[in-house]
Amino acid sequence: MAEIIHLVCPKCHTVNRVQAGRLAQEPKCGKCHATLLRAESVKLKGEGFARHLQKSELPLLVDFWAPWCGPCKNMAPAFEEAARMLHPRLRLAKVNTEEERELAARYGIQSIPTMVLFKGGREKARISGAMPAQSIVSWAREQLRG
Repeated sequence: MAEIIHLVCPKCHTVNRVQAGRLAQEPKCGKCHATLLRAESVKLKGEGFARHLQKSELPLLVDFWAPWCGPCKNMAPAFEEAARMLHPRLRLAKVNTEEERELAARYGIQSIPTMVLFKGGREKARISGAMPAQSIVSWAREQLRG
């Protein structure tokens, strides 16, 4: 029998059951019909962040950033490129620390950009500072192997 994993919809935050072998085929949400997993980052806020973290079985790499941060702006295209390179094995997400101060405080974000890798709902690793796409990809893959 095919392995089933849970994925949270980036649009309506509904939990969906998907065959692991179909992740690259752009499965759709059973409720709102949005594509569940695209080769791009998703913007997360409060409750949506919590649902993705707690209910999705896919590792989550989060870029905590702010719109006034020069290094954050410079890294944004690299983060999107990394999303394409890591698709469909990881979901990449962005959290604006200016809009989500509580989330930033909860995770002890003291400098930006900071990337936090979550697996199984728990923090697995973190790194601060802007990075090129290939470095983001290499770092994430290395952390998931360890």
